[in-house]
Amino acid sequence: MASTATPSISPELRSLLRRLKLGRSLDTLPERLALARQNSLGHAEFLELVFADEVERRDRTSAGLRARAAHLDPTMVLDAWDDTAAVTYDRALWAELTTLRFVEDANNVLALGPVGVGKTFMATALGHIGVRRRTSVHFERADQLLKRLKASRLDASHDAEMRKLIKVDLLIIDDFALTAMDPAETADVYELVVERHRRAATVITSNRDPAEWLAVMADALLAQSAIDRLTSAAYELVLEGESYRRRQKPTPPGGPGRPGTAGHTKPEANDS
Repeated sequence: MASTATPSISPELRSLLRRLKLGRSLDTLPERLALARQNSLGHAEFLELVFADEVERRDRTSAGLRARAAHLDPTMVLDAWDDTAAVTYDRALWAELTTLRFVEDANNVLALGPVGVGKTFMATALGHIGVRRRTSVHFERADQLLKRLKASRLDASHDAEMRKLIKVDLLIIDDFALTAMDPAETADVYELVVERHRRAATVITSNRDPAEWLAVMADALLAQSAIDRLTSAAYELVLEGESYRRRQKPTPPGGPGRPGTAGHTKPEANDS
């Protein structure tokens, strides 16, 4: 009867793997050796298995680093979206957007709806998909972005900051037009939209309909020009329903009616 003991790794092999910068493969190598022995894998098949593990690990690590650099919330990924949430939206359109063809075509996405329905979550999820496909992504809340650009004028870095934003493949601006914009902020929005129009994809989330954006921008002419360009090349994903954030509320250990479920209590669908 074949032994089922997990094979040991010699110190010499450990040293060689580390010199080749393959030290992390030691995490799964004993199991892969056991699997190779049980299935009588050839040398080439075994190497393919080990190297596939290493490539997957490096891709995962690289995607995590790029997601952090893009300022994406690590919890807002596509697989984490709760399909039982009482939020309605065009699911066929959402399925199309997750292919990221809109990025390839340099089109935009406007995620619109009331507070808390999941606009930021969906926009961030698109960013994560882009990161995994090695698309350059940048996520930033609108007020912070405009404040940062205004500050960059003081140290003469404004042009450099604008070039970075114009160049990125997928720019995600969260909570757009939530507060009034002054002339400098309106001009920055105009420049970003004009320079990226039909050249790169932009995702915008907003609690306001595009028709309301004009009222919060300081220069009506620049505002009209920017809004027209932005919307003429945009898919509109409208979300409606209950607050998605309420489903993410923490609950006390052994919450009401759920004794003995510390750390595992999940809000009911009608929780408010």
